[in-house]
Amino acid sequence: MANRLIFKKVLEELEKGKELAIATIINAKGSTPRDIGAKMVVLADGSIYGTIGGGALEKHIIDLCIDAIGKGKSSSIHLPLNREGVEMICGGEVDVFIEVYKNKPKLLIAGGGHVGYAIYEVASLLDFDIVIFEDREEFLTKERFPKAYELVFGNIKDNLKDYPIDNNSYVVIVTRGHAYDEECLEAVIDSDAKYIGVMGSKKKVITMINNLKNKDIAEEKINKVYAPIGLKLSNGTPEEIGISILSEILLVKNQGELIHMKDTLNKY
Repeated sequence: MANRLIFKKVLEELEKGKELAIATIINAKGSTPRDIGAKMVVLADGSIYGTIGGGALEKHIIDLCIDAIGKGKSSSIHLPLNREGVEMICGGEVDVFIEVYKNKPKLLIAGGGHVGYAIYEVASLLDFDIVIFEDREEFLTKERFPKAYELVFGNIKDNLKDYPIDNNSYVVIVTRGHAYDEECLEAVIDSDAKYIGVMGSKKKVITMINNLKNKDIAEEKINKVYAPIGLKLSNGTPEEIGISILSEILLVKNQGELIHMKDTLNKY
């Protein structure tokens, strides 16, 4: 029953977008505070549900879980209970499996037209939860976007403004017109998105930036926008534009470098 309640809490926290780890005792020898199968849920902020014995052992495993969440890696660890940092007098030993649940990064695509679809096609091969925003019903169907995490129909600007955007979100604005793009950008420019990119020619982007400045939007917020969007590598087709945009997003997401891999050989 206790484990059922723990799993219920796990689902609740994941639904809220929280990241967490489940610590499970998978082996126990000698005198230990809990038996095999005991579980504890640890959130990134250190709050817990359940227990694996309390005291120094539990505190040590909480710290290990927080570290594992930060790294995004599950692992198993062997802990003699008299080791430094645990220092329990019961003298047994435990093996603990730490299973990490990290949220996938979200890719928010504003616009389900040709370019939006091309971005979706490339992104569906990557590790993103893809969310499509459209106000044209015929462009927003499960048949068109079968691998999308979510389809959001209606006024794109309003839906973007109401959507929970955090620093694990990447926003691509490729609607059917410059005016719509500017509205959508205004809706997300105050968000914590790690990436905001907007489609447009140099002339249109300059006009859009000047309009934002005239609305007293802070320059540091404007400067974080990638517009014109993408890296300079496509031939102008929707498919290659999609690849150029996803390349820029991966560059930001993975803190990459704009270099040829062959040019890294001289570092060794």
